[in-house]
Amino acid sequence: MAAIFHFEHVVLFTPDHAEEILRAIPAQPGIFALYGARPEDSPYLTQTTDIRRRMRRLLDPPESQSKRLNLREKVARIEYCITGSTFESSLVLYQATAALFGYAEARRRLKLHTPYFLRLTMENAHPRVYPTNKLNRAGLDQMYGPFPSRLSAERYCDAVLDLFKLRRCYEDLQPYPEHPGCVYQEMKKCLAPCNLACTPDEYAAEAKAVKRFFDTLGESMIIDIGLEREEASSAMKFEKAAALHAQWQKVKATQTLADWIVRPIPKLRAVIVQTAAQQDDSTEQAALFLLDGGCIVGPEHLSTLGVRAVREQTSVGSSLFAQPLMLQAVPLEGASADGVQSSPETRAAQAIAALEAKVGATNDLALLSDHLSLVRRWYYRPEKQRTGEIFLSGDDGSWRIRSILRGAARMVIGDPKPMAETSRDAAKAARTKILHEGRPDVEREVPIVPKNLAPHSDKPTSEAE
Repeated sequence: MAAIFHFEHVVLFTPDHAEEILRAIPAQPGIFALYGARPEDSPYLTQTTDIRRRMRRLLDPPESQSKRLNLREKVARIEYCITGSTFESSLVLYQATAALFGYAEARRRLKLHTPYFLRLTMENAHPRVYPTNKLNRAGLDQMYGPFPSRLSAERYCDAVLDLFKLRRCYEDLQPYPEHPGCVYQEMKKCLAPCNLACTPDEYAAEAKAVKRFFDTLGESMIIDIGLEREEASSAMKFEKAAALHAQWQKVKATQTLADWIVRPIPKLRAVIVQTAAQQDDSTEQAALFLLDGGCIVGPEHLSTLGVRAVREQTSVGSSLFAQPLMLQAVPLEGASADGVQSSPETRAAQAIAALEAKVGATNDLALLSDHLSLVRRWYYRPEKQRTGEIFLSGDDGSWRIRSILRGAARMVIGDPKPMAETSRDAAKAARTKILHEGRPDVEREVPIVPKNLAPHSDKPTSEAE
Protein backbone atom coordinates (compact mmCIF):
# COMPACT_ATOMS: atom_id res chain seq x y z
CA MET A 1 0.00 0.00 0.00
CA ALA A 2 1.46 3.35 -1.05
CA ALA A 3 1.11 6.55 0.91
CA ILE A 4 -0.40 9.75 -0.46
CA PHE A 5 2.25 12.43 -0.85
CA HIS A 6 2.81 15.30 -3.27
CA PHE A 7 5.81 17.58 -3.61
CA GLU A 8 5.15 21.30 -3.35
CA HIS A 9 7.08 22.29 -6.50
CA VAL A 10 7.34 20.60 -9.91
CA VAL A 11 9.83 21.84 -12.54
CA LEU A 12 10.44 20.43 -16.02
CA PHE A 13 14.14 20.01 -16.75
CA THR A 14 16.07 20.20 -20.01
CA PRO A 15 19.86 20.33 -20.26
CA ASP A 16 19.71 23.38 -22.55
CA HIS A 17 18.04 25.49 -19.81
CA ALA A 18 19.76 23.86 -16.86
CA GLU A 19 21.47 27.03 -15.60
CA GLU A 20 18.27 29.05 -15.63
CA ILE A 21 16.30 26.26 -13.92
CA LEU A 22 18.88 25.64 -11.21
CA ARG A 23 19.21 29.34 -10.50
CA ALA A 24 15.50 29.42 -9.62
CA ILE A 25 15.84 26.51 -7.18
CA PRO A 26 16.09 27.84 -3.57
CA ALA A 27 19.31 27.29 -1.65
CA GLN A 28 17.45 25.93 1.39
CA PRO A 29 17.08 22.57 3.14
CA GLY A 30 14.55 20.21 1.68
CA ILE A 31 13.67 17.00 -0.13
CA PHE A 32 13.83 16.54 -3.89
CA ALA A 33 13.24 13.81 -6.45
CA LEU A 34 14.70 13.59 -9.96
CA TYR A 35 12.52 11.76 -12.50
CA GLY A 36 13.65 10.32 -15.79
CA ALA A 37 11.86 10.49 -19.12
CA ARG A 38 10.75 6.84 -18.94
CA PRO A 39 8.00 5.98 -16.45
CA GLU A 40 9.67 2.71 -15.49
CA ASP A 41 12.79 4.51 -14.24
CA SER A 42 13.01 4.82 -10.48
CA PRO A 43 13.35 8.44 -9.28
CA TYR A 44 16.42 9.68 -7.44
CA LEU A 45 15.15 10.76 -3.99
CA THR A 46 17.18 12.36 -1.21
CA GLN A 47 17.27 15.05 1.44
CA THR A 48 19.83 17.83 1.68
CA THR A 49 20.65 21.01 3.55
CA ASP A 50 20.96 22.96 0.28
CA ILE A 51 18.74 21.88 -2.60
CA ARG A 52 20.37 24.07 -5.23
CA ARG A 53 23.93 23.04 -4.38
CA ARG A 54 23.05 19.33 -4.33
CA MET A 55 21.21 19.56 -7.65
CA ARG A 56 24.16 21.33 -9.24
CA ARG A 57 26.39 18.42 -8.33
CA LEU A 58 24.01 16.09 -10.12
CA LEU A 59 22.88 18.23 -13.06
CA ASP A 60 25.82 20.49 -13.97
CA PRO A 61 27.92 19.52 -16.99
CA PRO A 62 30.18 16.61 -15.98
CA GLU A 63 33.82 17.28 -15.41
CA SER A 64 36.36 15.42 -17.51
CA GLN A 65 37.47 12.10 -16.03
CA SER A 66 35.22 12.60 -13.00
CA LYS A 67 33.55 9.58 -11.40
CA ARG A 68 30.90 11.67 -9.64
CA LEU A 69 27.29 10.68 -10.34
CA ASN A 70 25.80 12.89 -13.06
CA LEU A 71 22.15 12.71 -14.15
CA ARG A 72 22.09 15.69 -16.49
CA GLU A 73 21.09 13.73 -19.59
CA LYS A 74 18.61 11.45 -17.80
CA VAL A 75 16.44 13.84 -15.78
CA ALA A 76 13.21 15.17 -17.28
CA ARG A 77 11.41 16.49 -14.19
CA ILE A 78 12.34 17.88 -10.79
CA GLU A 79 10.04 17.79 -7.78
CA TYR A 80 11.01 19.26 -4.44
CA CYS A 81 9.71 20.74 -1.20
CA ILE A 82 11.40 23.01 1.34
CA THR A 83 11.74 21.97 4.97
CA GLY A 84 12.74 23.96 8.02
CA SER A 85 14.53 21.41 10.20
CA THR A 86 16.22 18.02 10.25
CA PHE A 87 13.18 16.55 12.01
CA GLU A 88 10.82 17.76 9.28
CA SER A 89 13.22 16.55 6.58
CA SER A 90 13.27 13.05 8.07
CA LEU A 91 9.47 12.94 8.27
CA VAL A 92 8.96 14.26 4.73
CA LEU A 93 11.61 11.91 3.33
CA TYR A 94 9.83 8.97 4.95
CA GLN A 95 6.47 10.06 3.52
CA ALA A 96 7.94 10.60 0.04
CA THR A 97 9.79 7.29 0.07
CA ALA A 98 6.65 5.43 1.19
CA ALA A 99 4.63 7.10 -1.58
CA LEU A 100 7.16 6.23 -4.29
CA PHE A 101 8.39 2.81 -3.21
CA GLY A 102 6.00 1.56 -0.51
CA TYR A 103 6.26 1.31 3.26
CA ALA A 104 8.43 -1.80 3.30
CA GLU A 105 11.03 -0.24 1.00
CA ALA A 106 10.92 3.05 2.93
CA ARG A 107 11.59 1.11 6.12
CA ARG A 108 14.56 -0.63 4.51
CA ARG A 109 16.04 2.48 2.89
CA LEU A 110 15.79 4.66 5.99
CA LYS A 111 16.84 1.79 8.30
CA LEU A 112 13.86 2.20 10.62
CA HIS A 113 13.64 -0.29 13.46
CA THR A 114 11.02 -0.53 16.18
CA PRO A 115 12.31 1.00 19.43
CA TYR A 116 12.48 -1.07 22.58
CA PHE A 117 9.76 -0.83 25.23
CA LEU A 118 9.09 -2.39 28.61
CA ARG A 119 6.05 -4.64 28.47
CA LEU A 120 4.06 -5.17 31.68
CA THR A 121 1.74 -8.18 31.29
CA MET A 122 -1.03 -7.16 33.65
CA GLU A 123 -3.50 -9.44 31.85
CA ASN A 124 -1.46 -12.45 32.97
CA ALA A 125 -2.34 -14.24 36.21
CA HIS A 126 1.24 -13.59 37.36
CA PRO A 127 2.38 -10.34 35.67
CA ARG A 128 6.01 -9.75 34.75
CA VAL A 129 8.07 -7.07 33.00
CA TYR A 130 10.38 -7.62 30.04
CA PRO A 131 11.94 -5.50 27.25
CA THR A 132 10.61 -6.02 23.74
CA ASN A 133 10.35 -4.33 20.36
CA LYS A 134 7.28 -6.29 19.24
CA LEU A 135 4.20 -4.07 19.16
CA ASN A 136 0.93 -5.67 20.18
CA ARG A 137 -2.36 -3.86 19.60
CA ALA A 138 -3.92 -5.32 22.76
CA GLY A 139 -0.95 -4.38 24.94
CA LEU A 140 -0.03 -0.88 23.75
CA ASP A 141 -1.29 0.73 26.95
CA GLN A 142 1.10 -1.47 28.95
CA MET A 143 4.21 -0.80 26.85
CA TYR A 144 6.46 1.89 28.31
CA GLY A 145 9.00 3.67 26.15
CA PRO A 146 10.59 4.35 23.78
CA PHE A 147 14.14 3.64 24.95
CA PRO A 148 17.24 4.51 22.93
CA SER A 149 18.42 0.87 22.85
CA ARG A 150 17.72 -2.59 24.19
CA LEU A 151 20.56 -2.22 26.67
CA SER A 152 19.04 0.91 28.21
CA ALA A 153 15.63 -0.79 28.44
CA GLU A 154 17.13 -3.84 30.17
CA ARG A 155 19.12 -1.67 32.56
CA TYR A 156 16.02 0.27 33.60
CA CYS A 157 13.97 -2.92 33.89
CA ASP A 158 16.53 -4.56 36.19
CA ALA A 159 16.81 -1.43 38.34
CA VAL A 160 13.02 -1.23 38.78
CA LEU A 161 12.68 -4.93 39.58
CA ASP A 162 15.37 -4.54 42.25
CA LEU A 163 12.95 -2.22 44.03
CA PHE A 164 10.10 -4.73 43.97
CA LYS A 165 9.61 -8.47 44.22
CA LEU A 166 8.02 -9.23 40.88
CA ARG A 167 9.00 -12.46 39.14
CA ARG A 168 11.65 -12.40 36.41
CA CYS A 169 11.14 -15.89 34.95
CA TYR A 170 9.78 -16.32 31.43
CA GLU A 171 7.78 -19.50 31.92
CA ASP A 172 4.01 -19.66 31.93
CA LEU A 173 3.58 -20.38 35.63
CA GLN A 174 1.53 -23.28 36.88
CA PRO A 175 2.11 -22.87 40.66
CA TYR A 176 2.43 -25.92 42.88
CA PRO A 177 4.06 -26.37 46.31
CA GLU A 178 6.90 -28.59 45.07
CA HIS A 179 8.13 -26.07 42.48
CA PRO A 180 11.93 -25.70 42.88
CA GLY A 181 11.84 -21.88 42.56
CA CYS A 182 14.84 -19.86 41.42
CA VAL A 183 17.79 -17.91 42.72
CA TYR A 184 15.74 -14.72 43.11
CA GLN A 185 13.58 -16.45 45.69
CA GLU A 186 16.72 -17.40 47.61
CA MET A 187 17.90 -13.77 47.44
CA LYS A 188 14.52 -12.54 48.72
CA LYS A 189 13.96 -10.60 45.48
CA CYS A 190 10.81 -12.43 44.40
CA LEU A 191 7.53 -13.28 46.09
CA ALA A 192 7.83 -16.75 44.55
CA PRO A 193 4.29 -17.34 43.30
CA CYS A 194 5.62 -20.47 41.58
CA ASN A 195 5.59 -22.52 44.79
CA LEU A 196 2.69 -20.65 46.43
CA ALA A 197 4.96 -18.70 48.79
CA CYS A 198 2.53 -15.77 48.47
CA THR A 199 -1.17 -15.38 47.94
CA PRO A 200 -2.58 -14.18 44.59
CA ASP A 201 -3.74 -10.95 46.24
CA GLU A 202 -0.24 -10.20 47.54
CA TYR A 203 1.30 -10.72 44.12
CA ALA A 204 -1.44 -8.64 42.44
CA ALA A 205 -0.76 -5.78 44.88
CA GLU A 206 2.96 -5.94 44.04
CA ALA A 207 2.18 -5.86 40.30
CA LYS A 208 -0.06 -2.81 40.78
CA ALA A 209 2.74 -1.07 42.68
CA VAL A 210 5.10 -1.73 39.75
CA LYS A 211 2.54 -0.37 37.29
CA ARG A 212 2.09 2.74 39.42
CA PHE A 213 5.85 3.20 39.44
CA PHE A 214 5.98 3.04 35.65
CA ASP A 215 2.97 5.33 35.23
CA THR A 216 4.51 8.05 37.41
CA LEU A 217 8.17 7.42 36.47
CA GLY A 218 8.92 6.63 40.09
CA GLU A 219 7.38 9.75 41.61
CA SER A 220 4.78 7.70 43.50
CA MET A 221 7.46 5.76 45.32
CA ILE A 222 9.56 8.88 45.93
CA ILE A 223 6.60 10.57 47.64
CA ASP A 224 5.74 7.53 49.77
CA ILE A 225 9.31 7.01 50.94
CA GLY A 226 9.73 10.73 51.60
CA LEU A 227 6.67 10.81 53.84
CA GLU A 228 7.81 7.74 55.78
CA ARG A 229 11.26 9.26 56.20
CA GLU A 230 9.82 12.46 57.61
CA GLU A 231 7.64 10.52 60.04
CA ALA A 232 10.60 8.44 61.19
CA SER A 233 12.69 11.56 61.72
CA SER A 234 9.92 13.23 63.68
CA ALA A 235 9.61 10.14 65.88
CA MET A 236 13.39 10.21 66.55
CA LYS A 237 13.84 6.86 64.71
CA PHE A 238 17.03 7.87 63.00
CA GLU A 239 18.16 4.38 61.96
CA LYS A 240 14.89 3.80 60.15
CA ALA A 241 15.09 7.27 58.62
CA ALA A 242 18.62 6.54 57.39
CA ALA A 243 17.48 3.27 55.81
CA LEU A 244 14.57 5.04 54.12
CA HIS A 245 16.90 7.74 52.86
CA ALA A 246 19.17 5.10 51.32
CA GLN A 247 16.13 3.57 49.61
CA TRP A 248 15.05 7.04 48.47
CA GLN A 249 18.47 7.57 46.86
CA LYS A 250 18.20 4.18 45.15
CA VAL A 251 14.85 5.13 43.64
CA LYS A 252 16.28 8.46 42.51
CA ALA A 253 19.15 6.65 40.79
CA THR A 254 16.62 4.39 39.05
CA GLN A 255 14.68 7.41 37.80
CA THR A 256 17.73 8.71 35.96
CA LEU A 257 17.81 5.57 33.78
CA ALA A 258 14.58 6.55 32.00
CA ASP A 259 13.79 9.81 30.27
CA TRP A 260 10.54 11.73 30.74
CA ILE A 261 9.34 10.58 27.33
CA VAL A 262 9.11 7.00 28.65
CA ARG A 263 5.39 6.39 29.13
CA PRO A 264 2.62 4.14 27.73
CA ILE A 265 2.32 4.44 23.96
CA PRO A 266 -1.29 5.79 24.00
CA LYS A 267 -0.12 8.52 26.40
CA LEU A 268 2.77 9.62 24.17
CA ARG A 269 1.30 13.07 23.51
CA ALA A 270 3.67 15.94 22.92
CA VAL A 271 4.14 19.07 20.83
CA ILE A 272 7.45 19.20 18.97
CA VAL A 273 8.59 22.71 18.05
CA GLN A 274 10.90 23.18 15.08
CA THR A 275 11.99 26.02 12.83
CA ALA A 276 9.62 26.55 9.93
CA ALA A 277 10.63 26.50 6.30
CA GLN A 278 11.72 29.95 5.17
CA GLN A 279 9.02 31.64 3.15
CA ASP A 280 8.72 35.20 1.87
CA ASP A 281 5.55 35.82 3.91
CA SER A 282 6.49 33.93 7.09
CA THR A 283 9.69 35.33 8.50
CA GLU A 284 8.66 34.85 12.13
CA GLN A 285 7.00 31.44 12.19
CA ALA A 286 7.78 28.18 13.92
CA ALA A 287 6.60 24.73 12.89
CA LEU A 288 4.57 22.63 15.34
CA PHE A 289 4.29 18.85 15.15
CA LEU A 290 1.95 16.76 17.26
CA LEU A 291 3.01 13.39 18.63
CA ASP A 292 -0.24 11.62 19.48
CA GLY A 293 -0.18 7.99 20.56
CA GLY A 294 3.20 7.53 18.87
CA CYS A 295 2.10 8.94 15.48
CA ILE A 296 3.41 12.25 14.13
CA VAL A 297 1.08 14.86 12.64
CA GLY A 298 2.09 18.18 11.13
CA PRO A 299 3.51 20.62 10.54
CA GLU A 300 1.31 23.54 11.55
CA HIS A 301 2.89 26.98 11.40
CA LEU A 302 2.72 29.27 14.44
CA SER A 303 3.42 32.97 14.14
CA THR A 304 5.61 34.36 16.93
CA LEU A 305 4.65 37.96 16.16
CA GLY A 306 3.99 39.56 19.52
CA VAL A 307 6.38 37.28 21.42
CA ARG A 308 9.23 39.77 21.52
CA ALA A 309 10.64 39.43 25.03
CA VAL A 310 13.42 37.05 24.02
CA ARG A 311 14.61 39.30 21.23
CA GLU A 312 14.63 42.42 23.38
CA GLN A 313 16.58 40.76 26.17
CA THR A 314 19.46 39.92 23.87
CA SER A 315 20.55 43.55 23.72
CA VAL A 316 20.44 45.47 26.97
CA GLY A 317 18.82 43.21 29.55
CA SER A 318 15.36 42.80 30.97
CA SER A 319 14.87 46.17 32.68
CA LEU A 320 11.88 48.10 31.41
CA PHE A 321 13.87 51.33 31.82
CA ALA A 322 16.46 49.88 29.45
CA GLN A 323 13.81 48.53 27.06
CA PRO A 324 11.13 51.13 26.37
CA LEU A 325 10.43 49.39 23.07
CA MET A 326 8.93 46.45 24.97
CA LEU A 327 6.16 48.76 26.18
CA GLN A 328 5.01 49.63 22.68
CA ALA A 329 1.94 47.93 21.29
CA VAL A 330 2.85 45.15 18.86
CA PRO A 331 0.49 44.59 15.91
CA LEU A 332 -0.80 41.03 15.93
CA GLU A 333 -1.93 38.82 13.10
CA GLY A 334 -5.18 36.98 12.76
CA ALA A 335 -7.76 39.72 13.26
CA SER A 336 -11.26 38.45 13.74
CA ALA A 337 -14.35 39.74 11.96
CA ASP A 338 -15.02 42.34 14.64
CA GLY A 339 -11.47 43.69 14.41
CA VAL A 340 -10.19 42.12 17.64
CA GLN A 341 -6.61 40.90 17.30
CA SER A 342 -5.79 37.36 18.48
CA SER A 343 -3.19 36.94 21.18
CA PRO A 344 -0.14 34.67 20.82
CA GLU A 345 -1.73 32.24 23.30
CA THR A 346 -4.86 32.06 21.14
CA ARG A 347 -2.84 31.43 18.00
CA ALA A 348 -0.88 28.65 19.74
CA ALA A 349 -4.07 27.02 20.99
CA GLN A 350 -5.59 27.22 17.50
CA ALA A 351 -2.49 25.66 15.92
CA ILE A 352 -2.55 22.76 18.39
CA ALA A 353 -6.29 22.31 17.85
CA ALA A 354 -5.67 22.15 14.09
CA LEU A 355 -3.06 19.43 14.64
CA GLU A 356 -5.40 17.46 16.90
CA ALA A 357 -8.11 17.65 14.24
CA LYS A 358 -5.77 15.88 11.79
CA VAL A 359 -5.19 12.94 14.12
CA GLY A 360 -6.94 9.82 12.94
CA ALA A 361 -7.20 6.33 14.34
CA THR A 362 -4.63 4.00 12.84
CA ASN A 363 -4.61 0.21 13.05
CA ASP A 364 -1.34 -0.16 11.15
CA LEU A 365 1.28 -1.23 13.68
CA ALA A 366 4.02 -0.95 11.03
CA LEU A 367 3.22 2.73 10.48
CA LEU A 368 3.17 3.29 14.24
CA SER A 369 6.54 1.56 14.51
CA ASP A 370 8.04 3.79 11.80
CA HIS A 371 6.85 6.99 13.48
CA LEU A 372 8.14 5.83 16.85
CA SER A 373 11.48 5.06 15.23
CA LEU A 374 11.67 8.57 13.75
CA VAL A 375 10.86 10.10 17.15
CA ARG A 376 13.41 7.90 18.91
CA ARG A 377 16.08 8.76 16.34
CA TRP A 378 15.50 12.51 16.84
CA TYR A 379 14.88 12.61 20.58
CA TYR A 380 17.85 10.54 21.73
CA ARG A 381 20.43 12.44 19.74
CA PRO A 382 23.12 14.24 21.73
CA GLU A 383 21.72 17.51 23.04
CA LYS A 384 24.11 19.60 20.94
CA GLN A 385 22.98 17.83 17.76
CA ARG A 386 19.24 17.73 18.48
CA THR A 387 17.41 20.73 17.07
CA GLY A 388 13.98 21.72 18.30
CA GLU A 389 12.12 21.30 21.56
CA ILE A 390 9.47 18.92 22.86
CA PHE A 391 6.66 19.68 25.32
CA LEU A 392 4.81 16.71 26.82
CA SER A 393 1.16 17.09 27.72
CA GLY A 394 -0.06 17.02 31.30
CA ASP A 395 -1.70 14.04 32.95
CA ASP A 396 -5.10 15.54 32.12
CA GLY A 397 -4.15 16.12 28.47
CA SER A 398 -3.64 19.88 28.86
CA TRP A 399 -0.85 21.81 27.11
CA ARG A 400 1.59 24.35 28.51
CA ILE A 401 0.72 27.02 25.97
CA ARG A 402 3.13 29.67 27.25
CA SER A 403 6.02 27.23 27.39
CA ILE A 404 5.28 26.22 23.79
CA LEU A 405 5.21 29.90 22.80
CA ARG A 406 8.57 30.53 24.45
CA GLY A 407 9.97 27.49 22.70
CA ALA A 408 8.65 28.75 19.36
CA ALA A 409 10.22 32.15 20.01
CA ARG A 410 13.55 30.49 20.76
CA MET A 411 13.34 28.61 17.47
CA VAL A 412 12.69 31.80 15.51
CA ILE A 413 14.71 34.39 17.46
CA GLY A 414 17.25 32.31 19.32
CA ASP A 415 18.24 32.05 22.96
CA PRO A 416 18.96 35.28 24.87
CA LYS A 417 22.62 36.16 24.85
CA PRO A 418 24.23 36.79 28.24
CA MET A 419 24.98 40.42 28.95
CA ALA A 420 28.60 41.41 29.11
CA GLU A 421 29.76 42.72 32.45
CA THR A 422 30.35 46.45 32.41
CA SER A 423 31.70 48.90 34.91
CA ARG A 424 29.54 51.46 36.70
CA ASP A 425 30.98 54.37 34.72
CA ALA A 426 30.40 52.58 31.41
CA ALA A 427 26.83 51.76 32.42
CA LYS A 428 26.15 55.43 33.17
CA ALA A 429 27.32 56.39 29.69
CA ALA A 430 25.14 53.77 27.98
CA ARG A 431 22.16 55.16 26.11
CA THR A 432 19.38 53.76 24.00
CA LYS A 433 17.35 55.38 21.25
CA ILE A 434 13.55 55.53 21.24
CA LEU A 435 11.97 55.71 17.80
CA HIS A 436 8.47 57.16 17.76
CA GLU A 437 6.09 55.05 15.72
CA GLY A 438 4.68 57.00 12.78
CA ARG A 439 7.31 59.75 13.13
CA PRO A 440 10.60 58.36 11.77
CA ASP A 441 12.21 61.79 11.90
CA VAL A 442 11.82 62.07 15.70
CA GLU A 443 14.05 60.14 18.03
CA ARG A 444 15.15 60.62 21.60
CA GLU A 445 18.11 59.24 23.51
CA VAL A 446 17.40 57.98 27.03
CA PRO A 447 20.15 56.96 29.47
CA ILE A 448 19.99 53.41 30.76
CA VAL A 449 19.51 53.37 34.51
CA PRO A 450 21.95 50.79 35.89
CA LYS A 451 21.34 48.74 38.97
CA ASN A 452 23.18 49.72 42.14
CA LEU A 453 26.44 47.81 41.76
CA ALA A 454 27.76 48.83 45.17
CA PRO A 455 27.70 46.09 47.83
CA HIS A 456 24.92 46.37 50.37
CA SER A 457 26.06 47.50 53.77
CA ASP A 458 25.05 45.49 56.82
CA LYS A 459 24.97 48.66 58.95
CA PRO A 460 21.41 49.90 59.53
CA THR A 461 20.65 53.44 58.45
CA SER A 462 18.11 55.89 59.78
CA GLU A 463 17.11 59.48 59.21
CA ALA A 464 18.55 60.43 62.61
CA GLU A 465 22.02 59.61 61.39
